Amino acid sequence: MRIIPAIDIIDGKCVRLTKGDYNTQKIYNNDPVEVAKEFEANGIQYLHLVDLDGARTNHIVNHKVLYDITLKTSLKVDFGGGLKSDEDIRIAFESGASQVTGGSIAVQQPDTFRKWINTYGAEKIILGADSNNRKIATHGWMQQSELDVVDFISDYTKVGIIYVICTDIQKDGMLQGTSNELYSEIISKTGVKLIASGGVSSMDDLISLKQLGCDGAIVGKAFYEGRITLDELRKFG
Repeated sequence: MRIIPAIDIIDGKCVRLTKGDYNTQKIYNNDPVEVAKEFEANGIQYLHLVDLDGARTNHIVNHKVLYDITLKTSLKVDFGGGLKSDEDIRIAFESGASQVTGGSIAVQQPDTFRKWINTYGAEKIILGADSNNRKIATHGWMQQSELDVVDFISDYTKVGIIYVICTDIQKDGMLQGTSNELYSEIISKTGVKLIASGGVSSMDDLISLKQLGCDGAIVGKAFYEGRITLDELRKFG
């Protein structure tokens, strides 16, 4: 299972939110590039980079941070947040993203999202399936649809989607454990390569996710709050 640390960006700074609430913003570092370098120095190969300004404004904003990280490290970066147009995704890939994550656009502009899968290939496009009480949330989690998360993912497997990041919003930033029952259902019913996100609070959570068969696990606040160390992540296998 791949360990994928997260860097969330507001105003070019590394922050974390709780349950996606922008009012809970906490700044952990003014220089995301230095954070990324520290991950790389400790054997991390992957990074989940989220443009929270972009998610709120519906267009890519922090692409310079993406460019600087991919220029100054060898991390394989998946980038998401506010990608709503062909121009946004072009900028993301030109700025060095290995993969991009589309969430809101997959709900609101499914034809465009399917075109991205066909144009760039399913290996490059991650479906963002962020759910609140099983219902897909959009617009930086500020809006909620009536789409069931498992049905939503299943529908996209029919057009070739391979990778899915699923965040249980109720768990995000709470440091209270992960939604293993939901993740197990997604894996068994859809067969996607699931990247679990939200609620990781300890190494035990990562062990459980690996046992479930997750392709990857995103680690955010647990690292920034010192619940999990880089040394522990380096040794995890």
